[in-house]
Amino acid sequence: MTYSTETLTQADIWAATADLATLRHKLLDLFCQLAYQEGDFVLASGLSSTYYINKTQVTLHPQGALAVGRLLFSLLPADTQAVAGLTLGADPIVTAVSVVSVYENRPIPALIIRKEVKGYGTKAYIEGPTLPEGAKIVVLDDVVTTGQSALKAVNRLKDAGYTVEQVMGLVDRKQGGAELYQSVGLKFEALFEIGEVQQRYRELTG
Repeated sequence: MTYSTETLTQADIWAATADLATLRHKLLDLFCQLAYQEGDFVLASGLSSTYYINKTQVTLHPQGALAVGRLLFSLLPADTQAVAGLTLGADPIVTAVSVVSVYENRPIPALIIRKEVKGYGTKAYIEGPTLPEGAKIVVLDDVVTTGQSALKAVNRLKDAGYTVEQVMGLVDRKQGGAELYQSVGLKFEALFEIGEVQQRYRELTG
């Protein structure tokens, strides 16, 4: 489904005003319509798969980004001092949550974790505001498969002196990520499990 650039009516703009239950349902439909594909794919983890979720079709969609931000923000522990994630997949997610947090009168900064150290300037692994030592940070991810990418972000943050106890994802592919996080003492929560996405995809495509 190609993104329409036509001007929407107020009734079509659901992401800003829908209640959270409706928002979650609309976001699930967006994943099914724009991001979920079936075929033969090789994932970033190196695993082969019969389906692929092109998550940036949702996280860079104007209403998708806002819905992601609102839903994830609503799940953050009350003592969260920042959100962070590994570039590139998490970049629009942490940004969306941070922007939403301002409208909720609870500003939360976003950090972006580089995969490799920057070779110039400050040569930093972590981009964004410098926070107090021990600050509590929740790591955000898009589609969780083995869990390795978010764990890399967790380790970088801990090495910098921050506290990380939780990872949140958009879609859990149920391929070991949750178990990996549990094994290292991290809480994990995803907005959707892959079975729910696939079931809704079948309903929409008939």
